[in-house]
Amino acid sequence: MSGKSYTEHSISLRNLINLIRSMGTISERTISAIESVPRHLFVTEALWHKAYEDMTLPTSDGQTISQPTIVARMTELLDVQSGMKVLEIGTGSGYQGAILAQLTKNVFTIERIGSLAAKARQRFRELGLNTVICREGDGTKGIPDKAPFDRIIVTAGAPVVPDSLLEQLAMNGKMVIPTGPREGQVLERYTKTATGIVHEQFEPLLFVPLIGDEGWKQ
Repeated sequence: MSGKSYTEHSISLRNLINLIRSMGTISERTISAIESVPRHLFVTEALWHKAYEDMTLPTSDGQTISQPTIVARMTELLDVQSGMKVLEIGTGSGYQGAILAQLTKNVFTIERIGSLAAKARQRFRELGLNTVICREGDGTKGIPDKAPFDRIIVTAGAPVVPDSLLEQLAMNGKMVIPTGPREGQVLERYTKTATGIVHEQFEPLLFVPLIGDEGWKQ
């Protein structure tokens, strides 16, 4: 047992929110979404004391939950508006999906590891996020039968942008994805316009590899 009280979690969350706000690039809407999601419920109880520190934490299935400032940055770049249909590639613990669900009620998320998908579904139910649809499968192929998507976010590092995801992006839609070698990626945003794809590059970062037919091999 962590022994950490509700009040202590609240104080830790407040400190984290202050850190994110101090970045100066994150909107209050995104900050409010992050503040609404109890991060400690997405890691094992043994790690609850670290849940609101700005650090990547392991999950029980050998994956990771991204550090909060990276989650805030990617969520902000995604620019989700109410009513938009959003696709998340790489459900993981479900933390990012839960944050997206604070911004729109039309969230789809896909995870290749069955045990992770099952645990994420349980967390969504426990948090009352019944509108989040979590599927098990190859995320590099997206969810064609639910396309197009107004926004797509990829929470694993891809060698290149999967063609299937670009195809499933709606007109004027945006995709945020880290791409590059396994040793380190660059955060990118792709916007589909009537005249083609607009490509933007941001800061370097490191994610677990995106495994799948249009990503890294196992």
